[in-house]
Amino acid sequence: MQDLIQRAAQDLIDSTYAIALTGAGISTESGIADFRGPSGLWTKNPEAERQAYRSYEKFLEDPKSYWLEAMSYARGPGLGNLWDAQPNPGHRALVALEKMEILKCIITQNIDALHEKAGNRRVLEYHGSFMKLRCVSCNARFFREEFDLEKLKQEDKLPPRCSRCKGIVKSDTVSFGEGIPRDVATESLDEAQRCDLMLICGTSAVVYPFASLPVIAHERSGVTIIEVNAEPTPLTREGISDYFIQGKTGEILPAIVEEVGRLRQ
Repeated sequence: MQDLIQRAAQDLIDSTYAIALTGAGISTESGIADFRGPSGLWTKNPEAERQAYRSYEKFLEDPKSYWLEAMSYARGPGLGNLWDAQPNPGHRALVALEKMEILKCIITQNIDALHEKAGNRRVLEYHGSFMKLRCVSCNARFFREEFDLEKLKQEDKLPPRCSRCKGIVKSDTVSFGEGIPRDVATESLDEAQRCDLMLICGTSAVVYPFASLPVIAHERSGVTIIEVNAEPTPLTREGISDYFIQGKTGEILPAIVEEVGRLRQ
């Protein structure tokens, strides 16, 4: 494994535009449960999964009811312990690579905002953020605290309205049946088409269209794809990744950063 860590460090140093893709595997090490694993939120609470599948349809049919239901479990089992979760060494390693001016962008499936909390400055939240709200008309995003949702509820003024275009506002998190917001989808595609190194961290690579980004990068010549995952994925088996480093992101990524520092001395 040490040989692969050294190889990854050298590849990162040699890159001119490296990006990272992250998934649930980097967040579970911060104590955030996944959804479908043995101890997943939906494994333990199938009703929460059924609600999730109905969420966007309910929003389209009756935005007010959507908000009343969302507010009833805003800090309940539907979000697990996202409010209290803290970045782990894997997140901090990506911050270090960004500060070294090696890592240019992170595209994440995770809605937990831990990359921002850790200190990364350029993060594309492909599936949104639980801490934000989004206008479905103009894609303007707002932090939750910018709206007094309880006051709006008491005054019978739900759903909240966008301060820019007066469109209806929903949670920024992308629901089942909802398309990826066009701005994020376009920028993520641009990054996949621009990078010369893609560092894949803790994603099972089975959720589309996110999982198509490594394939798009792989189709271009001269792009190095490094995969850090606890278990092999379709990217490993189909030869999309140039090489696979098996282990926890919270252990492998700091080791790569340490090796980058050593090689740069």
